[in-house]
Amino acid sequence: MALRTIRTIGDELLYQKSREVKKMTPRTQTLIEDMLETMYDAQGVGLAAPQVGVLKRIVVIDVSPEGDQPIILINPEIIEKSGEQTGYEGCLSVPGKTGIVTRANYCKVKALNENMEEIVVEGEELLARAFQHEIAHLDGQLYVSLVEGELMNNSDLEEQD
Repeated sequence: MALRTIRTIGDELLYQKSREVKKMTPRTQTLIEDMLETMYDAQGVGLAAPQVGVLKRIVVIDVSPEGDQPIILINPEIIEKSGEQTGYEGCLSVPGKTGIVTRANYCKVKALNENMEEIVVEGEELLARAFQHEIAHLDGQLYVSLVEGELMNNSDLEEQD
């Protein structure tokens, strides 16, 4: 496993649509392992393959406090969402910034796992937000386009606490 460089806002690759994964290869398995290691090292809760420079429809997420329950989604698609939540959202590709974003509070996703078996996962609150945020990356969309008001510096928010 290896840490990968996280692409940041302004990098053209982040605005491109990712390609579907047709089969699991050793290279794709290594990518998933590297994405998990990179996400944990950056203290994120989610990471999409385009964020590490690979235009494949792969997302890793782990919202557990211990960071020991990774969810791997290959070719994910949102099949149901409901409710609404508004809150602070950040992104490893937009370092040091946070914005207020409204998203669905519940989200159901159909995807393949790392064994290329179909799975359906559901989440509420933070997990639902992570699903929507990371899957948007696969279509070349960053959360900053959804921010209500201005992006804020994380340091300014810390001072308010």
